[in-house]
Amino acid sequence: MSIDDGRTPEQGPRHANRPLRRNTLALFSWATFDWGNSAHPTVILTFVFSAYFTRQVAPDEIVGSQVWGTAIGLSGLLVAVLGPTLGAATDHTGRRKLWIFWFVMICAVVTALLWFIEPSVAYLWPGAILAGIGAFAIEMAIIFYNAMLPDLAARERIGRWSGWGWGLGYAGGLVCLITVLLLFVEETTRFAFLNTTAAEHIRASFLFVAAWLIVFSMPLFFLTPDIPRTEKPLAQGLRDGCAQLVDSFRKLRQFKHIVRFLIAHLFYVDGLATAFAFGGVYAAGTFGMDERAILMFAIALNVTAGIGAFSFSWIDDHLGSRGTILIALAGLIASGIAMLVVESLLLFWIAGMVLGIFVGPAQAASRSYLAHAAPPHLQNQMFGLFAFSGKATAFAGPLLVGWITALSGSQRLGMSTIVAFFVIGGLIMLTVPRAEAVK
Repeated sequence: MSIDDGRTPEQGPRHANRPLRRNTLALFSWATFDWGNSAHPTVILTFVFSAYFTRQVAPDEIVGSQVWGTAIGLSGLLVAVLGPTLGAATDHTGRRKLWIFWFVMICAVVTALLWFIEPSVAYLWPGAILAGIGAFAIEMAIIFYNAMLPDLAARERIGRWSGWGWGLGYAGGLVCLITVLLLFVEETTRFAFLNTTAAEHIRASFLFVAAWLIVFSMPLFFLTPDIPRTEKPLAQGLRDGCAQLVDSFRKLRQFKHIVRFLIAHLFYVDGLATAFAFGGVYAAGTFGMDERAILMFAIALNVTAGIGAFSFSWIDDHLGSRGTILIALAGLIASGIAMLVVESLLLFWIAGMVLGIFVGPAQAASRSYLAHAAPPHLQNQMFGLFAFSGKATAFAGPLLVGWITALSGSQRLGMSTIVAFFVIGGLIMLTVPRAEAVK
């Protein structure tokens, strides 16, 4: 799963601005991992298991939202603590793909175990814990996956490949959702031997997602080159990684534009993560959508999200990452407000489709902004902090939505927290200069 770039272990970690051998197959195989890992957040965290958990496992939607928010929030907190440390340690020990492999396996196993979560309140906390572990594992895998991009893509095409990766992710989520709909949910086409009274048709889809994740991770593991192993022991790598992380915080003061970007990123990514975690919960609780309706909504949402991610990948290369992020945030704020205030199911669908267009560009352009703005000799350190900013307060959004919903008795009021995160992130992003202007 690794490739030798000619450095000896004594020479230490590969320098950040010395790329691996580049080719289209390696990059496409890298992007294929987005196709594979998207099934978990799409089916498990956003639309199917989250809605099943809230409607059939929890005693009611309010309790379900509270427990769900707590589990997903705590998993995000764990990612914030361990992600930067393990990421920095990997700079010293090498072999990012080994970490990706083990976290993918953990996610696949706990996702398969969701089959045993029956529609009973007795499975409330076991279901929440398994979902939380899965969310933690897939996010940890994605941290190492994102860090591979600057080594694989030419600098002038980072924005494009970042956008294509996100676009493939939405396409993968779309295909997975359609398959789940046809094989496990749709009455006329689903497997007839599954007991619908015990929700086996829904629970079987979780086994399918686990298999999907493993199968579509294989191209990355076998066809994409990895930074070589340095033969430094893991314990030493962890010690050096912690020292590097401290050094990263110290050096970050020299780059105020990156500090402001990471703070802005912290807020609006928290809003996106919370929207993903509660999308199905909100649709089920406020608009009474069942699993089939939620799947249809999710399929349509992934279509517009994929269109947005692919389209904005060219805009990123020409307009710049900062401008792309600001456009995306403006669209997220407007459509997010609309989804909170509309009463009609049709208008909810329309607002959701518009929101989908701007989700991918906000994420992909963030990754490419830092790749352009970070000094080459600090590339790995900056991406470690990028991962930290994406998860440092990841627990805040889900916890706030869960507890505000519980205290107010209103999902709409609880979900308004998401729009607030977009607004704060956008206001801070307005103070961030273009990446090209600070080079």
